[in-house]
Order: sequence, then structure tokens, then C-alpha cells
Amino acid sequence: MGQGPSTSALQQCIQGVANNRANFAAFAGSPLYQIQWVKPYNLDVHVEPAAVVRPETAQDISDIIKCANANGVKVQAKSGGHSYQNYGAGGSDGAVAIDMVNFQKFSMDTKTWYATIGAGNRLGEVDKKMHAQGGRAMAHGVCPGVGLGGHATIGGLGPMSRMWGSALDHIVEVEVVTADGKIQRASTTQNEDLFWALRGSASGFGVITEFVVRTHPEPANVVQYEYTIKLGKQADVAPLYSKWQALMADPKLDRRFGSMFIMFPLGAIITGTFYGTQEEFLTTGIPNALPQDGNGHLVINDWLGGLAHDAEKEALYLSGLAMPFVSRSLAFKRQDLLGPEKIKDIFNWVDTQKKGTLLWFIIFDAAGGAIEDVPQNATAFAHRDKVMYYQSYGIGLPVTKTTKDFITGFHDQVVQKAGPGTWGTYPGYVNNALVDQQKQYWDSNLPALEQIKARWDPKDLFHNPGSVRPAKN
Repeated sequence: MGQGPSTSALQQCIQGVANNRANFAAFAGSPLYQIQWVKPYNLDVHVEPAAVVRPETAQDISDIIKCANANGVKVQAKSGGHSYQNYGAGGSDGAVAIDMVNFQKFSMDTKTWYATIGAGNRLGEVDKKMHAQGGRAMAHGVCPGVGLGGHATIGGLGPMSRMWGSALDHIVEVEVVTADGKIQRASTTQNEDLFWALRGSASGFGVITEFVVRTHPEPANVVQYEYTIKLGKQADVAPLYSKWQALMADPKLDRRFGSMFIMFPLGAIITGTFYGTQEEFLTTGIPNALPQDGNGHLVINDWLGGLAHDAEKEALYLSGLAMPFVSRSLAFKRQDLLGPEKIKDIFNWVDTQKKGTLLWFIIFDAAGGAIEDVPQNATAFAHRDKVMYYQSYGIGLPVTKTTKDFITGFHDQVVQKAGPGTWGTYPGYVNNALVDQQKQYWDSNLPALEQIKARWDPKDLFHNPGSVRPAKN
């Protein structure tokens, strides 16, 4: 956005909300704006918001939304800021980005064991606070720096999701500021349609300031498995992947076990997390289906130790630090999973391709379990029938066309080998290259979301390139 009258009016309005508070807002063109305020996660995607605001209260957010409405500017909230396409900064130029960093509230009701959590909390801090106030826990991903605000409203998948469901399945109530600037509560008994949409598609429906979530007792014991194979050729890894995929696709697989298969330039790594004792893990029979030679080992942990171990391993592949990268992903139903010959073909294809970088990896992540127990139309999150996801990353300084072609080519290989199907992907793995992002993210729930959007945000104030659009009635 330029320096015309609308920008000036927007700045004046936001500065009025700030009321001389320091570090409340910055505007496009400010010194060190990108580094200190926008803070993009994917440095390969440039986004220039008209303003970045760090409100302190729900009323601040209400007033900011009124400023945006008055000046015809889009709005997006940012919690941790880990969107692959920098959607927290708007996803395209000219938006107002609301940084939720100041919303750090946390309390635990020791009668219901419901936690009230501000949307600016990071997952690692949520774990520590829950542990300190009753030894409680909830399902979420493994990166401690990810913000709860975005994570718990897009899905929130992690190694404990097969046991407890997604992060959004734990939400029982929220406080949210809607497109008209009203501060509202939403739950299964209040603003029910909005609550349904917020659990899976919140970026298009409002700014959540706090969550009320149900919690679980922490598992006392955690067993973590890791196996590394370094052969230099992916073709040699293919049989190992086929065996792992068969284990993950078993409907009877113990829900206490989550696992990832990670391809990288020198070979592959299998990781697994089991929530129970080593004796219980052995009793499941899972170790017999995993490689057991000298390249593998078990680590016995408590709950917080297990979380730290998962975070350490994840950081080896995709750091919380900003970097330029390209990514693709896909969600698999059981019938979409590839057979051994097609797996072999794809892994052979990887060996023949120029990568353009030594920093690439492809993660296959088991899903299913408790996630499947919830009906597809119970929340906006639509991928209840998926048993596995893949996500690929190519990192470069800068990202070259060769790297982009490799990452895109791998995706095309998977789709072609799997054949016709109703493909979709997890909306947390943002991919601007998708022809129809909304359909792939929300599948059969999309028409209902569009109708709810038309009721709550008919002018599409809360907008990014992949968010839900209002129905045209």
C-alpha cells in the first residue's frame, strides 16, 4: 500500500488506538519493518503489510478491526508466525497484521481440568504451564515455537494425535473478535456456527484472543524410537518405507504410537513415540515390525523429556528460524497409499533428479486413530479419513528453480502413481501452488463454511490467499 490518503487515515486511526503506547504498531516503510515487525517465516515469500499491530487487549483488537473496516483493508492474525506462505502477515501486500504476542494468559481450573490459554502462547510454553499447574497435557505438534492461536485453529496434529485427537478437538470455548468488531464467546451452546468454523478455518472468521481447552493427565512414561539408514540412494530405502507404511496403515495399530518416516539426501530416518512404558511398548508387537539392528535405539523419557526430544529431532529438519524454502504436501486415505512397486518407482525417481540444494527432506507422518473417531462434519477440519500426510521441503539461499522443480516433481509423481482420487491436504501445510486451495483444505465442509462466512464476514475482512470466501447468495 502506498502513502496515499487511505494509508494516512489507517495510520491515524491505529495511532489513535495506540494512544501513545510504545511498541504498539509499525507501518510499511518504517525502519527495520520487515525484520522487527513483519518477521516473515518463509524468506522466499515477500509480504508487506500496511501495518503490524501488537494489541494488549480484546478491546484493542476490536478497535483495530474497526480501523481496517473504515479504510477497506484486510486483516490477519499471527500467533507464532510459522505460516509457510506468511499468511500471518496477510499472505499478500496491504493487510493489517495483528500480532498476538501479548496474549499470554494462562489458568487451570482444577475442578474441570479446563485450561484457559491466551492465543499468543507458544506450544512449548503451554506444555510447561500445564505441567506446572496439575501435570496436565493436550495434543499438539512437536515444534515448541509454534503459536497456539494458528495451530489449534487449523488442526494441530502431532505424535499424540492418534491417541488424543487434534489440538482443535480439545477446544471447548473461545473468545473471538468478529468482523464487526464485537468481542464474543463461541462454543457448542453460543454462536455455534461460528464455533464450528473457527475449529479448522479461523483465519477467515475472526481473531481468537483466548481458548478454553480440555486437558489430559500427562503420560508418566514415554518411549522414543529412532532408526537411521544412510545408504546414499533412496532406491535402497524403498523396501523399508513400504514396511513402515504397512504398519502405519493398520487400523489396529496401537493409538499410543505415533511415527514419522523422513527421507533426506543420505538415506532415511524412522522416528516413533509411544506413550507408555517400555514393557507396554514391547507388548504391542510394534517393535517387531520396525528395524532392530545397530542403527536403531530406544530412549526412555518422562512427558516433558519426550516433548524436548521430539522438538530436538524436528529442529534438525525444519528450524523455527526464518529461511527461504519451498514446500508441498498431500493427505492420504488408506485407499490412496502406494503399493511396493510404485513406492520403488518414486524412490528411484528421486535418485535421478537434480535437487539444486543439499538441504531437502520429505516427511511422511502417520495420522488416523482418535482423529478418525470424530465425524468429518463435526468441525470445519475435514481430514478425518486421512491416515498419513507427506510434506516436502527444499531450502536454499535462495531457492532455485531446480529445487522448486524437484519438490513439485515429487508431488506430481505421488499423485500420478496413486491415480485418480479426491485429493486434499492439511491446511496447516500452506501451498499457494494449489489450483483450488479452499477445496483441498476443507473438502466437503467448504460449502457450509462459505455460508457461515457470508453471515459473519460478508465483506471478507479476514482474508488471505487460501482462506474461505463468503458464499454468493
